Amino acid sequence: MIFDLDGTPPDIGFPDTALAETDPNGLLAIGGDLSGERILAAYRHGIFPWFSPGQPILWWSPAPRMVLFPDEFHCSRSLRRSLRNRGYQVSINLAFEDVIRACAEPRRPHEGTWLLPEMIESYVALNLAGHAHSIEVWLDKDLVGGLYGIAVGQTFFGESMFSRRTDASKVALSRLTEIALSHPFQLIDCQIHTEHLASLGAREVGRETFQQALDRAVALPAAELGSQPPRPAADIRWAD
Repeated sequence: MIFDLDGTPPDIGFPDTALAETDPNGLLAIGGDLSGERILAAYRHGIFPWFSPGQPILWWSPAPRMVLFPDEFHCSRSLRRSLRNRGYQVSINLAFEDVIRACAEPRRPHEGTWLLPEMIESYVALNLAGHAHSIEVWLDKDLVGGLYGIAVGQTFFGESMFSRRTDASKVALSRLTEIALSHPFQLIDCQIHTEHLASLGAREVGRETFQQALDRAVALPAAELGSQPPRPAADIRWAD
């Protein structure tokens, strides 16, 4: 069953994710708005917006779910070499809008983007409010990679990443994992399976397993994740 949120207040809440469609996988609701209140309510329940130009707002909760438990992060030998030798610097929350706009760039010529202007506007506002965060990877003064997502309790909901140099997005995820182990974040939600994420230790779990882990993690307190200046990627613990 697909629920229509048009005309509903942002605090109306979302239906049980178990009611999400299986085809297309995870579609739960349409419409509503992209207010910060509604977006955060969605993430607390494992729901996220994802739609294309010309479509209404679509809200998804797919199953199985791709997740990364921080202590399962896999740092390959080639990634260790990139951390040590490529001269990357990594910062936090210094260039959120630049990161999200880089993530919005088409991956291939003539390919569109799901990160529409209204989505970017909403996530930038969430960053200013302290809920959305970016990790930036620099080479000299050039932004060459990064990722962004939403933090709720001890869950980080990864939204997108980009890379303009070898392993730059993997370096960003390495830094996120380092943060997760100390911040802490119990769970990094990766949403949908990709081979790129699987190579880094993310794996699929069923809806019930995901929901149980999510409910525990979003209810836990977490320290504020502020801005941090660039530091050498070689200092990330996975480079040891």
